[in-house]
Amino acid sequence: MPAHAEPAERGAPPPSAERYRAMVDAYFDFIWRSLRGLGVPAGAADDAAQHVFLIAYQKLGEIAPDRERSFLFGTAMGVAANARRAGARRRELCDDDAMAAAADDAPDPERLMEMKQARALLDDVLDAMEEDLRVVFVLFELEGVPTEEIAAVLGLAKGTVASRLRRAREEFRAIVKRAQARARHGGGKR
Repeated sequence: MPAHAEPAERGAPPPSAERYRAMVDAYFDFIWRSLRGLGVPAGAADDAAQHVFLIAYQKLGEIAPDRERSFLFGTAMGVAANARRAGARRRELCDDDAMAAAADDAPDPERLMEMKQARALLDDVLDAMEEDLRVVFVLFELEGVPTEEIAAVLGLAKGTVASRLRRAREEFRAIVKRAQARARHGGGKR
């Protein structure tokens, strides 16, 4: 042991465990929301987020400290795609309504219905968007990630990100407008 190095404190976690804990604390909420925005149902979002962080733990030594968020989001994109494919194959439906009704501190029924309808509309709109546009839209509009960071995460030029964001906003508005028109005229989904 070099003369300047101090022995590790007994019982202290190794530096990689501390780094992993800090990464989970810093990014779990971001990854969970991102997974939801990428089409993972609420009932599967916790498991999907845990899967993202399990992969990160397994590859912790390969992740540059300044690239943690990018790595996690890239992993979340893959996990979300797998979850959507698995959901399409599964015939079982998650009962989000029953879960929402079971909450003790739920808002009043009218507000709960408004929130549920707004979330359902957002989910429908995001599901209807092209995948490449949805990813940029979720990161920028819902998560507040700057375009420069989105470009780095997705490996795109900043101009491409800006173009996709513009197209995503147009597509988002058009889908919402169609959904609202259907609702006014008593039409069904899509």
